Amino acid sequence: MLRNQLKKYRLILASGSPRRQQFFKDLDLDFEIRLKEIEEIYPPELNGHEITTYLAKLKASAFEGELQPHEILITCDTIVWHNNKALGKPKNEQDAYEILKSLSNATHEVITSVCFKNNQKVDVLYEITKVTFNELSDESIWFYLENYKPYDKAGAYGIQEWIGFIGVAKIEGSYANVMGMPTDKVFEYLRKLV
Repeated sequence: MLRNQLKKYRLILASGSPRRQQFFKDLDLDFEIRLKEIEEIYPPELNGHEITTYLAKLKASAFEGELQPHEILITCDTIVWHNNKALGKPKNEQDAYEILKSLSNATHEVITSVCFKNNQKVDVLYEITKVTFNELSDESIWFYLENYKPYDKAGAYGIQEWIGFIGVAKIEGSYANVMGMPTDKVFEYLRKLV
């Protein structure tokens, strides 16, 4: 549907995330992947969506001066926001265990910002989804870590995996956002370009 309407543009997804790449395929969009190594450091005074917006823009700024007039660069950043702090990707197995233990029997927010950059302007949108976990037993957490190794995921979990099936009691907002991209908002933004 949107693929034909966007023919005059080239979409560039600057994300190594297999889930985000699959979202673009599932949205039936033509795109290419361009990656740059970025040190994801943000000012400590930032909170919630300010962090993800800052990092999404930071990732886009690495391509400054490289985009052609018909190219649209898309960058994303996702965090888990819990107890007034950002939970990124776990450093190791013990860190992943402690993150999941803190999410057990509690509600947290998954925040994703998406940055759209061309050679004239930068737009950013963000989405916040509330996720409530059941109480997770130590046995469940260790089973999940040993079998799914979620070390590339913010908050040390993938909602689409085993832990999501047994652990998530309630979700308020976009399910796709918890997987790393608010696909409905991205689709709507691109649709408005044509």
